[in-house]
Amino acid sequence: MSVSKDDKQLFDQVCHQVMEQNCLQQGIGTLSEKTVHAVMKNFYEPNPDNQEVPIGNYIADIFQNGEIIEIQTRNLNAMRAKLSSFLDQYPVTIVHPIVHNKWLMWIDEETGEISTKRKSPKKGTRYDAFFELYKIKMFLDHPHLQICLPLIDVEEYRMLNGWSHDRKRGSTRYDRIPTALVDEIYLGSPADYVCMLPDELPAAFTVKDYASATRLAPRYAGTAINVLRHLHVIEQIGKQGRAYVYQRVIDLPSPTE
Repeated sequence: MSVSKDDKQLFDQVCHQVMEQNCLQQGIGTLSEKTVHAVMKNFYEPNPDNQEVPIGNYIADIFQNGEIIEIQTRNLNAMRAKLSSFLDQYPVTIVHPIVHNKWLMWIDEETGEISTKRKSPKKGTRYDAFFELYKIKMFLDHPHLQICLPLIDVEEYRMLNGWSHDRKRGSTRYDRIPTALVDEIYLGSPADYVCMLPDELPAAFTVKDYASATRLAPRYAGTAINVLRHLHVIEQIGKQGRAYVYQRVIDLPSPTE
C-alpha cells in the first residue's frame, strides 16, 4: 500500500493551490472548512461541480460516478446518520487522514508572532485509526463501505493560550497545513484489515502483545482488538493468566481487489 510518485506530486500541487486560493487571501485558520479537509476534498475530486452535492437530506462532500466520498478528519461517530442513509443507495468511501509527521508552530495572541517550527516526537500510524473506527464499527463490514486512511505530514499552528506557565498545555489548535502524502491504506472487506496486524505480532497474542507491536496505549490496543474481533479478522482462542489470547482467522476471504 504505497503512494505513487505522481500521486505525491499531485498532493503537493493541491496543497499549494489551497494555500494560494484560501489561506494566503484570508489568513491561516479563517477558512469555512479547515485546511486538511479542503486539501483532501480537492485531492480526491478537483472538479467543484462534484463537491458539496445534495443527496437526500444530506450534503455529500464528493459525489462522482455514482459514488460518495466523505472527508472526515475526526469524530467518525458524526457519520452514523449519513451512513445509514447513503449506504442503502451508493458505495461510500470515508477518507480519514492520519497525521504521520507533525511540525509545531506557536502563535502569540498578543503580537501575532509565529515561532520557528519544531518537529513533534510523536509519529502517527495506521493503527491510530482504530479509536475512530470503533465509533462506526457497526458499518465497517457493510459491502458498500470503504475506508481510506491517508497518512500525511502537516504543519500545525497552535495558539499560546493554554493554562500552563508556557501557555502550551491546554492550548487551542488553530489549523493544520498538509505538506506531504506519505501513504494510503484502503480498508474495504474484512480481509483488508489483515494489514492492521503487524508482522511482529506472534501467532497467538494478547492485547499487551498487540500494544507492543503497534505502539498503541493498552486501552487503544483493546479498542483495536474489539474492532478486529467484530470483523472476524481475529478470534479468541484461550487465556494466558487473566489475559485473553487471540489469533488471526485462517479462512478469511480474499481482500478487496
